[in-house]
Amino acid sequence: MTPKRTHAGTGPRVAVIGAGSWGTTFGKILADGGAQVTMWARRPELAHEIAEAKRNSKYLPGINLPRTMDATHELTRALDGAQQVYLSVPSQTLRENLRDLRPLLEGTDMPLISLMKGVERSTSLRMSQVIEQELRCDPARIAVASGPNLALEIAREQPTAAVIASLSEETADAVARTARNSYFRSFVNTDVIGTEFGGVLKNLIAVAIGIVDGVGYGENTKASIITRGLVEMTDFAVANGAQPSTLQGLAGLGDLIATCQSPLSRNNTAGRLLGQGYKFQDVVKQMNQTAEGLASVAPVLQLAHEADVHMPIVEQVKMVLDGKMDPRDIAPHLTTDDDTPQGERTEHGQADGGGALRRAFQRAFDQFRHGGRSAGGDRS
Repeated sequence: MTPKRTHAGTGPRVAVIGAGSWGTTFGKILADGGAQVTMWARRPELAHEIAEAKRNSKYLPGINLPRTMDATHELTRALDGAQQVYLSVPSQTLRENLRDLRPLLEGTDMPLISLMKGVERSTSLRMSQVIEQELRCDPARIAVASGPNLALEIAREQPTAAVIASLSEETADAVARTARNSYFRSFVNTDVIGTEFGGVLKNLIAVAIGIVDGVGYGENTKASIITRGLVEMTDFAVANGAQPSTLQGLAGLGDLIATCQSPLSRNNTAGRLLGQGYKFQDVVKQMNQTAEGLASVAPVLQLAHEADVHMPIVEQVKMVLDGKMDPRDIAPHLTTDDDTPQGERTEHGQADGGGALRRAFQRAFDQFRHGGRSAGGDRS
């Protein structure tokens, strides 16, 4: 049975490709902001549940979806009349999904928004690069959404912020105006590289935090890894063309804090299972949803090697994943080349005492104090 269309929003018509927890939550964000939303779900029964019952019981149990949200399992119907397309499929299946979408998007100029936080294993490409390559489209049409975005909290309408990044300020602004409502606010920037890598790298740090949590280590260990993790993230992202300020914003520090400290985080959960002694394949079987960090470890380390960036946290996570390190032995914050005391590099290779964290928290405070606006970085 094909669900009937029931668009009642007054905003732009949008399609969300992928009806997992984050795709469905983002569809809710858009619908609550007035957009006319059609979800695409691979399984007909899921599309029917969203369209008719206004529920997604597998991925968002207990959440009532907006009455205006429609859903279908037919790509052609999902894209009919769409003015923006949001992509929310597992990062490792994005390319094959885009091949199905390509003939339906040819000749259009609508924005394409990535909701994914991963790196393609076979190519080490970011999601926006895969979109550009597979659809052969102008990169100015592509935007990425990132930030501290735990799906279930947002679906419960808890106040949250995100950042929309695009090479085109016009594209970022158009998407941000659509992706905002009374409980969700979108900031904008033009640093696509930093925004994407922030979303990828925080997953890897969250896996490490989950491991030490599963082992039973306490807050000192976790705080040490989070703090050094931010340095690692910034060094890597800047070496690959990002702006350091982006890693101090919502896509970096904000997402890192949320993902590392919440039991709702899939990557944190995967790490915790590893720390409790489960093998990698057993963890994959137990996870109801994709933990993007597990698939991104190898390509990130390859990029780090090419850029000559040392990433002890990610390296030790890979050793645990490969079964070459006992989870109890993980201590990347203790890794040094020798026993000589080192300066605390706190921002992109600098040892300045004040540090990125202090500036990041000050910047966040300033943004809230000034209603979300600051002199640089993410703009509301």
